[in-house]
Formats: sequence, structure tokens, C-alpha cells
Amino acid sequence: MELTLTRPDDWHLHLRDGDLLAAVAPHSARHFGRAIVMPNLRPPVTTTGAAIAYRKSIMEVLPDDSDFNPLMTLYLTDTTSPNEIKLARKSEVVYAVKLYPAGATTNSQDGVTDLLGKCLPVLEEMAEQDMPLLVHGEVTDPDVDIFDREKVFIESVLRPLIQKLPQLKVVMEHITTADAVKFIESCNGGNVAATVTPQHLVLNRNSLFQGGLQPHNYCLPVLKREIHRQALVSAVTSGSKQYFLGTDSAPHERRRKECSCGCAGIYNSPVALSLYAKVFEEAGALDKLEAFTSFNGPDFYGLPRNTSKIKLKKEPWKVLERIPFPSGEIIPMFAGQMLDWKPSF
Repeated sequence: MELTLTRPDDWHLHLRDGDLLAAVAPHSARHFGRAIVMPNLRPPVTTTGAAIAYRKSIMEVLPDDSDFNPLMTLYLTDTTSPNEIKLARKSEVVYAVKLYPAGATTNSQDGVTDLLGKCLPVLEEMAEQDMPLLVHGEVTDPDVDIFDREKVFIESVLRPLIQKLPQLKVVMEHITTADAVKFIESCNGGNVAATVTPQHLVLNRNSLFQGGLQPHNYCLPVLKREIHRQALVSAVTSGSKQYFLGTDSAPHERRRKECSCGCAGIYNSPVALSLYAKVFEEAGALDKLEAFTSFNGPDFYGLPRNTSKIKLKKEPWKVLERIPFPSGEIIPMFAGQMLDWKPSF
């Protein structure tokens, strides 16, 4: 069996910087036409000038024949100004603004402490400029159980935001729960959408502990119960235009994953398309795969769909055990395992 798809885009991607950037960017460039690139570097990408510089550094490590287009984002802080949003829109380089609640995930210490209390003028300007807000949807209150943080965020932050600014485009990134699916569908299309990762479609929280602690399956938002995984699969394979591909591929050096306090993040760029195809095939929905991977995202962002094609062949292949780079190595998702769908370029 062989599938021909319009070239997909990745609407949630971490490329890091330095040696890590050089090691991982070519993988995404090979599989995807465009990617929304996350701004949580050290220091974070908080200005249009920094986003332009970061994009240049990405372009410098891509193969000479690559036509990959990184779409940049700004890191929202309590002090981001409306004028910065105007500059971002004029730049034709910045395509969205990312909300990290302070302390929610990797390099989020500079994130927002009170969204509507401190960022309302910026959010109003974003709505005016048609600039989407990309949301890491978890509260950081230590009294809230980590498995409930998405659900609580929806009710305490996201629902009030959308009621206050219904004209603002919002993407709830890497949704993980049936609660998020119910919320997205209650918004009935229009300005609210969600990305879904391969890990949250194929793994549940048992995958963190089977055969011992599995640090390479640890990500944030953390994997959830099987009932939530099933809800996500039903959502993305339903044909709804509110869901689109966002890998949240997040590389870390192996030594930073396999340690006493390991980092959150799964590096899935080399296997993401294979895993999405697996999910849609098992759901009997391969006819809906192309819309999820290639149409719904650009349509939401108001961008043209890609015109080039890629193929996925039903052909077993083995995932690399590790990906070396000058200062260490990365362990990809499903390292050393066999997958059934092989991208062909």
C-alpha cells in the first residue's frame, strides 16, 4: 500500500539552538514544508528582532536544497507590548505568539503569571492583527494534580479568555484529555483549534512505567489515561477541521533525559508521520489523514496549502537507536523499534 499526501506542515516544533539545532532541523525539513517554531530558548525569543535572528540561524543549518520554511513565534511575557505585536505582523516572519504559564514546562520561567490581568492589551492587539495565540494549556498551581492541570486550565483560564475575546484566534497546543476535546468541539470551529502530538495518540501513562521508568516517554503535558488517548484518536480521525498536526517534537541530550531529574520532551520528528499514519489506519480513517496533516493547519492560519507531495509506503523500517551530534546524542521516540509506514521523498 502507498499513500500520496500533500506535503504536511508541523504546527508545533522545538528546534532548540546550537549543536542541537544543527542535529535536528534537517529531520523536520525533510518531512515537513513549514513549521511553527517554538520560542522557549535561553533567553526566550520575546521580540521580533530576536525571532528574525533565530530564523536566520535555522536557515543556516538546513541543507542547500531545502525549501523548508520556519514560521516564527514570540514568547509572551507579562511585559510584552502591543507595539511588539504590530512589529511582528509587519515582519512577515512571525506568525503567532506562544503562551507559557510561568513554570509550566521547559524554559517557561519567564512566562505569564496572570494572562487577562497583565496581557489583555496585547491580546486585544493580537486579535486586531489576526495573530494567533498558541496556548500551553496547563495551570501551574502546585495544589492541582499534574494529571488535572489541563482540565483546570480550560475552566479557569481558557474559557474566560475566549468569552472575553471571541475574535482572538487560539490554538490549544498538544491537547491530552477528553476534557480538551469536549471544549474544542464546544467552540464549534471558527477561531479555536488544537494540535495533537503522535505521543499522545499512541501512548498512555502506562508507557512511563512499563519495564521500569521510561524517561524518553516523559513529556509535558504528561501522558494521560487510556480513555483520554482514545478520545484524542476519535477527535483527530473524525474529519473535524479543528484538529491538525503538531508534533511538539522536543529534543534533549540523552544525558539530560537519563539523569536524577530528567527533562520533559520527546524527540519524534523522524517518526511522526509514520505514527500518525498508524493511528489513522487502525481507526479505518486513512482517507482523513491528509486533511489532518496538510490542510487544516494552513487553512486555520490563513496560509496557502503546500503544492508538493510526499509518499508513505506500507514498508517496515527500523528507527535509529540514537542520533549523535558533537556534544552528545539524542534518543528518538521508538528508538530501535520497527514501524510500518515509511516516508518516501
